[in-house]
Amino acid sequence: MSNSAKNRSLATQIEIRIVVLALFVGSMWAVFFLSAAFPSLSLTYHGVVPRTVPGLQGILFAPWLHGSLGHITANTGGLVVLGWLAMWPRTGNFVVATAGGMLGAGCCAWLLGAPHSVHIGASGLVFGYAGYLVARGIYTRHFLAMLVALFVVLAYGISLLSGVLPIYPGISWQSHLGGALGGVLAARLTLQPKLRLARP
Repeated sequence: MSNSAKNRSLATQIEIRIVVLALFVGSMWAVFFLSAAFPSLSLTYHGVVPRTVPGLQGILFAPWLHGSLGHITANTGGLVVLGWLAMWPRTGNFVVATAGGMLGAGCCAWLLGAPHSVHIGASGLVFGYAGYLVARGIYTRHFLAMLVALFVVLAYGISLLSGVLPIYPGISWQSHLGGALGGVLAARLTLQPKLRLARP
């Protein structure tokens, strides 16, 4: 393949990832503006309500629901940066990390959340991406993957550690913890280190 063809291929890959990430995060902003414009829709009540059957719907819907402009703004940075890193080398990694983070965050909030509480927001998904990226570096032992994992630890380590502890009122540490665990599990199930066959 010529250099020009390689450059076109890389440009196409970048464009696809930009579109996918923009649509994904943009959909969350669209729902936020919709809920702000029509408060009677009460979309936030579709979040995770611990240990209730209707509250299970929040496992799928909670990442798209935010209580304030500050809430969704705070989550957007992590979604864009960590989501972008999770897309390489394949966009399939992003899908796996997203599924793991959503399921982990939602299930943990449903199981461990306080009675009558409602858990919303994409922060659990952000923790899922972080857990996935760190675990990917550990499991694959690939240089670039380990470099990304180191970046995540250095840039987000303190926030990640404090976020999974029950020390901030009104913050769903359960979603954070579950998201991180879901990301790690997603990496563990889909990424394996290269095995070296030892001679007998």
